[in-house]
Amino acid sequence: MNKSDLVEQVAKKANLTKKDAETAVEAFFAITEKALAKGEPVKISGFGAFGIRHRKGRVGVNPTTHKKIQIPAATVVVFKPSKNLKQLLKSPKKAK
Repeated sequence: MNKSDLVEQVAKKANLTKKDAETAVEAFFAITEKALAKGEPVKISGFGAFGIRHRKGRVGVNPTTHKKIQIPAATVVVFKPSKNLKQLLKSPKKAK
C-alpha cells in the first residue's frame, strides 16, 4: 500500500473526501516526524510504537569486492508492533 492508497482507504473508512483524508494523513505524518525528531516515541494503542535508535559505527564487508568498509553511526526509526497486531499477523483474517 502506498500513500495514495492509504488516503483512499482513510477516505472510505472515515467517510471523508479524499482531500480531507489527505490532510489528515499528512497531519499524522508531520506530527509523527516532529515527535521523532525531538526523540519522543509515538505510541498508538492497539497498533504499535515508533521510536528512534542510535546505531554505532561498525566495520562491514563490501559483498562485491570483499574489502572491509567503515559503516558510519546512524540514527534510525524503528517500529515495535503491539500484541494485538502481532496476534493478527500470526493468524490473518480477511480484512473488512
